[in-house]
Amino acid sequence: MSNDINDIAENETRIGGYNRLRVIREVEFGVYLDGVDLVDILLPRRYVPAGCKLDDELDVFVYVDSEDRLVATTDKPRAQVGECASLKVVEVNDVGAFLDWGLPKDLLVPYSEQFKRMEVGKLYTVYVYCDEETGRIAASSKLSKYLPESADDLQPQQAVSLLVSAKTELGYKAVIDNRYLGMIFNSDILQPLQPGQKLRGFVKAVREDGKIDLCLHLQNQTTRDELADKIIKHLQENNNVSTLTDKSTPEDIFRQYRVSKSSYKKSIGNLFRQKKIVIKPDCIALVV
Repeated sequence: MSNDINDIAENETRIGGYNRLRVIREVEFGVYLDGVDLVDILLPRRYVPAGCKLDDELDVFVYVDSEDRLVATTDKPRAQVGECASLKVVEVNDVGAFLDWGLPKDLLVPYSEQFKRMEVGKLYTVYVYCDEETGRIAASSKLSKYLPESADDLQPQQAVSLLVSAKTELGYKAVIDNRYLGMIFNSDILQPLQPGQKLRGFVKAVREDGKIDLCLHLQNQTTRDELADKIIKHLQENNNVSTLTDKSTPEDIFRQYRVSKSSYKKSIGNLFRQKKIVIKPDCIALVV
């Protein structure tokens, strides 16, 4: 059984995914849906829409309940198989950690799939997968086991959806479109980030080894020119001197210019090469 829902044929029911299934019989406690290549699947009475009748097709999520039976629901979990989400731990026992993913049965993260031991009440970014042998849905915080950290089909400046997964000394790791892992470096961070945060971003660069650098804002010639003008104006208004250098903190640079440290460093570098400013250890100064 494939973990990638995109690889599943149309005539297969996706365990851990959304399906359109046909009502084949009604019972006191719900209705049964045609499981196609699987057994018939119960949709409990509380999820059956009003006016539902035989042969209706319903959009449902299929998973394995606490008694290891296939069951359908119209509830929408926070992630399906093949996706990542940041979820809170609600219980830890001898089997592993259990996460609240929006369904009655909590989502198991076995100890063997924990990057570090999980604690009750904390949020963790996990990848949701379906065990090929048992059909049970589980999750893993070992993201690099399921998501490659290099890509050959991404282009610089390409817009992507990001899920911030972890803080490192260099910046923040992020899940890209539920497909890859990339890095937002500290010098490209404009605002405080938190693991679990979802945001729009861009591919800054794909390095020679395929590793993916990310940024949250694109710089084009117009924005570069605007930043250069702001730096010149700021210098002119402050006796031609500024203590904001390439050694200043990202927070101080953002407070003044609303740009990343990386963008600021590039801009003052260009101004230096144009001989419009000089760069000193503790300040930059306008050439007059």
